[in-house]
Amino acid sequence: MKTKITEMLHIKHPIIQGGMQNIAYPVLAAAVSNAGGLGTINATNYKTPDSFHEAIREMKQLTDKPFCVNISILPDLDAGDHVRQFIHICGMEQVAAIETAGTKPDKLVPLIHDAGIIHIHKVPAARYGVSAQSCGVDAVTAVGYECGGHPGMDGIGTMVLANEASRSLHIPVIAGGGIVDGRGIAAALALGAEAVVMGTRFLATTEAPISQNHKEWITHSTETSTILIQKSIRNMMRAADNNAARTCLDMEDQGASLQELMSVISGAKGKEAYKTGRLEDGIFPIGMGCCLIRDIKPVGEVMKELVEEMGHALGSVAERM
Repeated sequence: MKTKITEMLHIKHPIIQGGMQNIAYPVLAAAVSNAGGLGTINATNYKTPDSFHEAIREMKQLTDKPFCVNISILPDLDAGDHVRQFIHICGMEQVAAIETAGTKPDKLVPLIHDAGIIHIHKVPAARYGVSAQSCGVDAVTAVGYECGGHPGMDGIGTMVLANEASRSLHIPVIAGGGIVDGRGIAAALALGAEAVVMGTRFLATTEAPISQNHKEWITHSTETSTILIQKSIRNMMRAADNNAARTCLDMEDQGASLQELMSVISGAKGKEAYKTGRLEDGIFPIGMGCCLIRDIKPVGEVMKELVEEMGHALGSVAERM
């Protein structure tokens, strides 16, 4: 399939792997790229430019296909030294795309473009997409309320957001949130998206760096297996409904500060839980679409299924016309 995004990024399929913190490392990302999608590594997984550069080199050893780097823009980081160095490294290593997320990307657009890299910016509402477009980004990722991680505070579902963003913008839109199968991809394309971003589906793969307990939890999940936390600090997150998430909610109800909440929600605790398999001990960001996943298999097989199901779904709709 050819779309504006597959043409822009020189990928075979309109499927982008989400840049999940503590998940989006080279082994997973390279597997997605090798299967015709766009794999993504998360820059926040690396504390220094040297360790980040080593990860980029590892990616290039594992794949000769295009890949993406996710960089969070926080108010206290903005275009700080590490971010600038990460972008410079991406330019030197000819990374295909950088996806930014967080605050307004205006200060990073010239840095990314000067490095010869395509700039994608992630937004939770169409109005932020319009703002990012005015800053000069090349494409926008619009993530709806159903997504794992941070869906924004407005609570806009993917069906509405993908549609509205596609109508409002003249640059390509990538849809995300609750999309875990080929039928979801077909729906996003029908709404005007040029590709999808998927995180949750790639958690239930052999390459995902999380415990077997976490993966099996996904295959037994239901529509109500995720909850929203961190509303009180205006950094809402969708995560698995476990002891850590419930503790966070209880603390929020009692007026806990960010510093107090960090004892429960820190990424380090979640990362440790991924290693130990103690699912209840850490926050496990995951999207509502987890309930549609019933198996754990290699990324290559997942990608093959996604593409086949997408084609069948699109063909099935056409046959009814």
